[in-house]
Amino acid sequence: MVLFIKYLLFVLLVIFVIGAAVFSLSSRRALNPQDKGLKRSVMNVMLGAMLVTLSLISMFLFRGSTVNIIVEAAFLLIGVFNIFSGLRSYSYYSRIRNQEQHQSKA
Repeated sequence: MVLFIKYLLFVLLVIFVIGAAVFSLSSRRALNPQDKGLKRSVMNVMLGAMLVTLSLISMFLFRGSTVNIIVEAAFLLIGVFNIFSGLRSYSYYSRIRNQEQHQSKA
């Protein structure tokens, strides 16, 4: 069971890294500032999920030395903060986009 969790976390890590790279590249190529903000916020969520997954992998692979626990906790906190700030900015940019769409229809 633990081996399955390790493989699952590794697959999730790879998915989050690829997703963050794709959204990073697409946000740099976007011309519209709202599209750029939406894609960067999704990239921020992916990076946060990657850090959380990395800390969970570290918890499963290594035994708990003091330095390891501190690094795991730091990755976990930074990852959760990135997820929170990405979701917050995503809701901000999606509200702006919806307001612009409603103004253009009127």
